[in-house]
Amino acid sequence: MPELPEVEAAARFLHSQISGRTLLAVTWLHRSLLRNAAADVDTLIGHRVARVVRVAKWQEIVFDDESVLVVHFRMTGDWAVTHRPDPPGHARAHFVFSGARHVWLVDPRVLSRITVRRSGDVDPTSHRIGPDALDPALDAPALRAQFASRRAPIKQVLLDQSVIAGIGNIYAAEALWHARINPWAPAQRLTLARVRRLLDGIRWTLALALDEAGRHRYGTATGRLAVYDREGQSCRRCGAPVARTTQGQRSTYWCRRCQRS
Repeated sequence: MPELPEVEAAARFLHSQISGRTLLAVTWLHRSLLRNAAADVDTLIGHRVARVVRVAKWQEIVFDDESVLVVHFRMTGDWAVTHRPDPPGHARAHFVFSGARHVWLVDPRVLSRITVRRSGDVDPTSHRIGPDALDPALDAPALRAQFASRRAPIKQVLLDQSVIAGIGNIYAAEALWHARINPWAPAQRLTLARVRRLLDGIRWTLALALDEAGRHRYGTATGRLAVYDREGQSCRRCGAPVARTTQGQRSTYWCRRCQRS
């Protein structure tokens, strides 16, 4: 599943392609992606794109009237941009912008979701999203306060978007490795010093992944991961074998030697 770095890179790419351009037409090749009526999307036709931004794991295409096209890639979504109306493989939606710019939402598994939020509408997800993992205003005391009532293991808490937004399974494991924190440690018991290390680990991990995603346009920095999907291989820090366990029906990778506490 695309996580914060991949979604940020995708949003930056799309912004570079359509910012300032006017939406001319929309064709749905697979209607299940659309959460609204098609007529809601049609209200965006004729409006100019002001910006494309990431909010947690969503992308928001903001138009000049402040209406928003909200896109969630889910597991396998991505953008393809062409100068001709020839659909790429697995194309599910087609957006035509001025300047002969054709934007396709491609998704092999057809799991992506698109919603229209009209100007003045309240974002229904805003109250369920915690501080962004890359928000400069997020500091260790604030993050520890987010953990205060959470008895669950820290790895599972990091995946809760209402606690901290943008982190998925891959980078939660990587950040915990960087901070030398056991993924089973109860979140509410982490000291301020350990939360500070964790926040440093989150930012280091996401910055590395964002650099990789930006250079390759899309995709996870698998060649530079420390523990994720490396079961049985040597820990890059101490040489012990990387372990894999299951938490909340998801795989967790960690080093039993480095991450004892």
